[in-house]
Amino acid sequence: MIRLILIVVFVVLFLICSIPLLLIEYVIGKFNMDLKNRSSLAIVNWAFRCCLFFAGTSITVIGEENVPHDTPVLYIGNHRSYFDILMTYVRVPRPTGYIAKKEMLRYPLLRNWMKYLHCLFLDRKDIKQGMKTILEGVEKIKSGISICIFPEGTRNKVNDTFLPFHEGSFKIAEKGGCPIVPMSINNAADIFEDHLPKIRKTHVVIEYGKPIYMSEMTREEKKGIGAKVQEIIKEMYFKNKALV
Repeated sequence: MIRLILIVVFVVLFLICSIPLLLIEYVIGKFNMDLKNRSSLAIVNWAFRCCLFFAGTSITVIGEENVPHDTPVLYIGNHRSYFDILMTYVRVPRPTGYIAKKEMLRYPLLRNWMKYLHCLFLDRKDIKQGMKTILEGVEKIKSGISICIFPEGTRNKVNDTFLPFHEGSFKIAEKGGCPIVPMSINNAADIFEDHLPKIRKTHVVIEYGKPIYMSEMTREEKKGIGAKVQEIIKEMYFKNKALV
């Protein structure tokens, strides 16, 4: 329980103490949005690294050279833990927004930082609003912001299984003209979700696959892009099980 208490106390103190930073970032954004994007990334990166340190999480990263640095990308990953966001965010080379459930808007200060980081909020029960969120993601890509989405739609609670990938998620890459970077995450739920409410010292393996360009695919290949990317992630996932 000590690790959980440390993280909760740190997050609460960070959110409260960062109120002046939110104001400063707001002002910076009025004059230099690129500087605001980079500074907000650095601040939250630091906070996430602190949380991972308190959790005792060690991460082995494979294939990071597959992530393009000169263009925004659409990260697609499997999702088992809240810590998936922390562990992948500290690796991003450029400002990156995550697709989050709209319920996250309930939390003051946290939602402010999420908006500063270009996160988008998805209403999973409203198809029309869901498509609007996807189109917002396309605009983010076109403006140079990467997007990360977990297309299973929710945290998968069963080890070594994968929920179907929602095909609509891939419209961001197709319409935004950006590469897709498959991302497999092994052993993340062992940090917290598999033994609530304890947080355990855990080793996690993250692998980035080679980028996929939908512009180079046929119409038929595009129709099956969700299943194709899931198979790539599955292959990396089961290959890396022996490493955790």
